[in-house]
Amino acid sequence: MLKRLRYAFRGLMHVFRTEPSFRWQILAAFLVLVLMNAYALANWERIILLLLIGSVLVLEVINSVLERLVDSFKPRVHPVVAEVKDMMAGAVLVSSLTSAIVGFMILWPFVRVTLLELLAVL
Repeated sequence: MLKRLRYAFRGLMHVFRTEPSFRWQILAAFLVLVLMNAYALANWERIILLLLIGSVLVLEVINSVLERLVDSFKPRVHPVVAEVKDMMAGAVLVSSLTSAIVGFMILWPFVRVTLLELLAVL
């Protein structure tokens, strides 16, 4: 069991080291987690945000795996490889944009109140 966890963490660390977009998504996830803990969100809102964070990160890992896999079978210049990579990038984009919109819809009312309170002090 510990061996499997070690392999899983090693894989995640590899993606973290080699994929800039994964690092940006981790940063965005951290920001959302901070905001989740800063505001009194309902449990269902927290659950939705956690599921969205997980889905984007998992999809990015799958994208990275698929990119490496198709690169190992066909050269980068092959049109099918480019199409597969573009489709996976599109899937990650749709997931990321959807997550950002839903996250904004959940968090904005709380952030807005904080900003208005800060402006009132100034």
